[in-house]
Amino acid sequence: MLRSLQHRKSVNSSVSKYFLIIAGGLSLVLGVIGIVVPLLPTTPFILLSAACFARSSPKFHQWLLQHTWFGPLIKNYRNGQGIPQKLKIRIIIFIWITLSISMLVTGRLWTCLMLAALGLGLTVYLWKMPAPK
Repeated sequence: MLRSLQHRKSVNSSVSKYFLIIAGGLSLVLGVIGIVVPLLPTTPFILLSAACFARSSPKFHQWLLQHTWFGPLIKNYRNGQGIPQKLKIRIIIFIWITLSISMLVTGRLWTCLMLAALGLGLTVYLWKMPAPK
């Protein structure tokens, strides 16, 4: 009985390991796509990818931490330093420009209200996030 439990545990741990690697990879792809697609956020997907890789693959996790673009983002978030103030302002301006264009294109009141609420929530979240000194 003990042997079957140990076998089940190793199977479950290897399945969860591969699941986390796949989830981390998909999250990384979505984060990269989010660099060019306005409403797809980059930062949460990169942070999720780092968390998945930290639990499943030290090799992928180390690669992500040493990456030129994503490494500093992850390290700043881990250290509680957040996003630099200038970058926050650029992100907020970009969010509102793209949301405004979307509101003009759709022209529906409920869609505009939903996009405005989304933009307001993102703005407050980003503004409250700490900035490195």
